Amino acid sequence: MSTARPLTGRVAIVTGASRDIGAATAKAFGQAGATVVLAARGEQQLAAVTEEITAAGGRALAVPTDVADPASVRRLVEQTLGAYGRLDAAVNNAAAARHRPTPLAELSIEEYDEAVAVNLRGVFLSMKYEIPAMLDSGGGAIVNMSSTGGLEAVAGIAGYVSTKFGVVGLTRTAALDYAGAGVRVNALAPGPIFTAALRQAGEQAREHVAHGLPMRRIGSPEEVAAAAVWLCSEASSFVTGVTLPVDGGKLAGMAP
Repeated sequence: MSTARPLTGRVAIVTGASRDIGAATAKAFGQAGATVVLAARGEQQLAAVTEEITAAGGRALAVPTDVADPASVRRLVEQTLGAYGRLDAAVNNAAAARHRPTPLAELSIEEYDEAVAVNLRGVFLSMKYEIPAMLDSGGGAIVNMSSTGGLEAVAGIAGYVSTKFGVVGLTRTAALDYAGAGVRVNALAPGPIFTAALRQAGEQAREHVAHGLPMRRIGSPEEVAAAAVWLCSEASSFVTGVTLPVDGGKLAGMAP
């Protein structure tokens, strides 16, 4: 297998693939040689990313999916198997949008429930249907998207933080359950990444965030995607149950 295309011959699902980290990951998997099945609720954006991958010579299939709906997730995996006959990798990246900073007691039950349904239950449902398919394919690798907010709490975003902490727990449990069966399960914990939220925040806000990081810059979706490719490749074949920060040193401690 080429080191330049370390996922050649593999079939991978990427959820939340219509924009930002998910789109960058789907494209990176395509460039790494994988056949990519892209899943998200936004059909038009999903189709655009899929077309970009195929135009670059990759193989890709768009499957509109709501990860909070068990039937929708099951259909995603079934369509993947129907089209390509196997499943070797998955990046479970779909997430509900963060709510505005809100003290916990003022957070609406509806907002909290939405975060749980997508960020946490969606990861559970994805793995529930992906893992049997990988076992039938002889093994595989899963990457779940947590956050630095899943390793270190952030005031005002109780729904997001609690679900991202939960993703770490789900990841470790699944890693232990299936380590002996050839399925590796890891998580990524991105720090501040240049996604839609930071684009909308404005240049001054971005500079403030960057100044607080040891590396003095915001990360890119492509840097997170590169870590996901590595975790799904043979280069990380002895790695499972890990949550890897991609955070410019944010969790290492206080910057000078």
